[in-house]
This record gives sequence, structure tokens and C-alpha cells, in this order.
Amino acid sequence: MSEMKRRHFLALSLATPFLARAASAQEVGLTLPEEMKSTGPARQNISSFRRIDWQEHFDELGQGRIVADTVSRALHFWGADGTYKLYPTSVPISDELTRRGYTEVIQKVKDPTWTPTPSMRERDPSLPVTVPAGPQNPLGVRALYLSWQYYRIHGTHDTRKIGRRSSDGCIGLYNEQIVDLYDRVAVGTRVKLI
Repeated sequence: MSEMKRRHFLALSLATPFLARAASAQEVGLTLPEEMKSTGPARQNISSFRRIDWQEHFDELGQGRIVADTVSRALHFWGADGTYKLYPTSVPISDELTRRGYTEVIQKVKDPTWTPTPSMRERDPSLPVTVPAGPQNPLGVRALYLSWQYYRIHGTHDTRKIGRRSSDGCIGLYNEQIVDLYDRVAVGTRVKLI
């Protein structure tokens, strides 16, 4: 058997037990950007998701709720009608930068500009004062501002960050998925980081 056929066989045999899980991921609304749907080599930055229920974290569903799980690197969203969506995320690079607890969405911004925090500029004085919307902007195409100063749920143009510890405190999503979430979330939506 050629090396290429052997690798393909091994990949298929290893993937078979996970096909049922992939089908259930589609049921809860997990969608991947086109570049992640390729048949190329496996990527090592995808999270192992665990399903949670909103009742574990909130007394009522209200206008919708978000739980960002920094361990499984996933964001769970429940709409007011009970719909459920699951999104893979990037999470803070260290526990010192990770804030946990309850907050809420206080502002929604399309094509946000990015301003490094004072602590980021202290660590790296070469950072620009601001970065306008566009492919160099770390906030991607949408941002949900939280009541905690400097904390956001936002998109990213750098898809390598998703599924990894790669942020300075924010929760990052693929740009396609932050657009989907942005359209579902209202200002005032309660958020919990665990």
C-alpha cells in the first residue's frame, strides 16, 4: 500500500467513530468556515466541546444568554426562543488575563477599530495607537463589548487563533461566526465566562 493510501486509510478509520458527533454538532448549529471544511491534513487547534445547559448558569433565559467556556474553548448561545448555537473560540493566553463570572453585552459594533489596552502598550510600546477596521484589525468584523472594561467577544481575521489560548483577555470567534452571533444577540444579553 502506498504511503498516501495508507495515510488516507488511517485518517478514515480514525475519523469513523467521530462522525456521529459531527452530525450532532450540526444539529446544535456548529458551522465551520469554508477553509476548515477542506479535506487536507487535520488541524490541531479545534476544541473538544462539551454541551452545557443554560439553567446551570442563569435563572431565566430572558432575551438570550451566553456562556463562554474557557476550558473547552467554546461559546454557547441560547436565544430567547430556546435555540442553541455552539461556536469554537480562542481564549486568553493565561489565567492572569482570564476574567470569570457574570457580565453583559453593553454595545455592538460593526467593523470596530482596535485600541490596545494600557497594559498591552506597556508590554509592547511598538503597538499602534489604534487600528482601523480591515484585515489587520485583531477585532475582526464585529465586536460585542462587555461591561468589563477592555473585554470583548469579537471576530478574528487570524483563523489560527481559534481553539487556542491566544488572546489578551477577549473571546474570539471566526469572522463568519461572530456575524451570526452578532445578529442574534441584543444589547443587555447576560454573559458568563467559566
